[in-house]
Amino acid sequence: QVQLVESGGGSVQAGGSLRLSCAASGYTHSTYYSVYCMGWFRQAPGKEREGVAIIESGWRTTYADSVKGRFTISKDNGKNTLYLQMNSLKPEDIAMYYCAASKPIISGRCDVDYAGYWLPYWGQGTQVTVSS
Repeated sequence: QVQLVESGGGSVQAGGSLRLSCAASGYTHSTYYSVYCMGWFRQAPGKEREGVAIIESGWRTTYADSVKGRFTISKDNGKNTLYLQMNSLKPEDIAMYYCAASKPIISGRCDVDYAGYWLPYWGQGTQVTVSS
């Protein structure tokens, strides 16, 4: 049974930074290492969920155009944890942020525009608020 738990959200001033974490349980060390696709998604009030950042098992990363140069996705296989470093935050970044991941080894279209449609494991979300 795989569970993902996000943390690190909060309220910051515009231009500030936050680091989100997504702790996974249910994967063994080896199976987490082999997870093909995982990433961060967000949903703002009144808007549809969108992909923010994706990282593949080979450490390839992709980002939404709106966050390129500001956000960085990374993972620590030893800790079974996914991270999202968010810098230069803007009010438009206000949203609930979710992490999601694929089953071990299973591959698919792994990009910010499509991965959210098939990744089977999701966390409950962590809120990010930015004041101007």
